[in-house]
Amino acid sequence: MGDERTDEDVIEGLEVWCAGEDWCPVTTTASLIGKKWHPVIIHRLLEHGPSGFNELKKAVDGISSKVLSDSLEDLEEKQLVDREIVSEKPVRVQYSLTVHGESLRPVIESMRDWGLDHLVEAEDRTSSLV
Repeated sequence: MGDERTDEDVIEGLEVWCAGEDWCPVTTTASLIGKKWHPVIIHRLLEHGPSGFNELKKAVDGISSKVLSDSLEDLEEKQLVDREIVSEKPVRVQYSLTVHGESLRPVIESMRDWGLDHLVEAEDRTSSLV
């Protein structure tokens, strides 16, 4: 009853090729969001909604402009982020999540929640996992 979907609820799937049915969905999802900054960018867009480049750079503390630009391009290519030119002069771009990107909300929130429950700040920065 609660799992009934209408045509409007169904989003077109992302095309991927998989070798193994058991592990493919996990590895494919991990490859989509598995780069260091990708989940953080998605999380910030989930929290703050559509954002300009400078807003995102400020929200994703510690990322360089080059890495942010490359990451946004990669996420756009993977159909998770949409790039819209808001004005031509000066050029202003706004980034937002696509339907696929927005559908990652429970995954990203679960990652955040797990981290809040299980991670503590390292006393020595050299002993950090990341």
